[in-house]
Amino acid sequence: MEDKTFLEQLKKYAELAIKIGLNVQKNDEVIITIAIDQATLAHLLVEQAYLAGARNVILQWQDEQKRRLDLTYQTETELKQVASFKNDLSHYIVDNRVKRLTVMSSDPQALADLDPRKISAAQSASSSGTRAVKMATENNWLSWTIIAAASPAWAQKVFPDENSETSTQHLWQEIFKAVRIDQEDPLKAWQQQKEKLIAKAKLLNQYQFDQLHYVAPDTDLTIGLPKNHIWEAASSLNKKGEEFIPNMPTEEVFTAPDAKRVNGYVRATRPLSYAGTVISGMAFTFERGHVIKVEAEQGLQLLKQLLKTDSGASMLGEVALVPNPSPISQSGITFFNTLFDENAANHLALGAAYPFSIAGGSKMNQLQLQLAGLNVSQIHVDFMIGSENMSIDGHTTDGQVVPIFRSGDWA
Repeated sequence: MEDKTFLEQLKKYAELAIKIGLNVQKNDEVIITIAIDQATLAHLLVEQAYLAGARNVILQWQDEQKRRLDLTYQTETELKQVASFKNDLSHYIVDNRVKRLTVMSSDPQALADLDPRKISAAQSASSSGTRAVKMATENNWLSWTIIAAASPAWAQKVFPDENSETSTQHLWQEIFKAVRIDQEDPLKAWQQQKEKLIAKAKLLNQYQFDQLHYVAPDTDLTIGLPKNHIWEAASSLNKKGEEFIPNMPTEEVFTAPDAKRVNGYVRATRPLSYAGTVISGMAFTFERGHVIKVEAEQGLQLLKQLLKTDSGASMLGEVALVPNPSPISQSGITFFNTLFDENAANHLALGAAYPFSIAGGSKMNQLQLQLAGLNVSQIHVDFMIGSENMSIDGHTTDGQVVPIFRSGDWA
């Protein structure tokens, strides 16, 4: 891969993220969160934002090594403290409807050897410090997009048999392929992808299923759906009515479950990279909405800490449908990154539901959301359960059973 060719691809990627993902308009403010070793992409994103008309672009740098040092040397009590400037920035973003672009590139196992209790404390403090932004994001009051960038540490986890340089180049090309940069007209390709997913969501919304029944090896799970639930896909609208795409890539159609009507057991089909640790071999047993039993071959203590975050952390906040023949699944690659792995398989999320998943939800307070059946929590953590062996039926209130998935694909 020649440098010139790569830079051209990177520029196309930046343009796609700004124009299609975030949909930056004249006089917008933008905040970009990105790792310090991704400066080239960061500067291309900043330039594209200004070219699209932004009046101000804020760069929020992330430093993985600094994070390790904090977790190594600070006490659990110190890690729980939230600096006032973090709350100030969070409120500034919300008050000014700053459009948010987050670039994920971290090592999936960057913190694997550190104390799970400290990691949990730091995650809790981070959630607390960004509570205002989290609420605005969950309600789509402002535009937000998540993309990825290849780092050597992440690439080596994905392609362990290749050297650092080759694996990083390989991962970049897989990222470009997943977001359709490799196609002749990426903007047109994204328009077609949006239309395809929105059509699936529209069909599901017409049924207004009462519950979904998942069956696969080591999975027999029933998930109730709330009244007036809404299946979403690909694009969303912010409070001003501007379109944006939250995740790039995206292959999913999703809604919120009725949090208290989840019963049965389910086994994850892909590992989860969470808080710098890989959690694998997960299995959950649910009763009346709560996880009553959890297993994991790796990362069990961190998973248990996650489930104790708050009263909603052991309940579900999202159900998402992704066909096994999706391009990311068919690549055969485990990315150890939720942005990609969740677009390779049906998945669920522990924690908060998106309020816009029911009619009028974005105007409800937390108590009203809970009364409507939606889960409320500090966390939202996806885990993958789909495979070529999964079947899903939708059950209507009048007793009709409708096949939704058979052998991992749309029925």
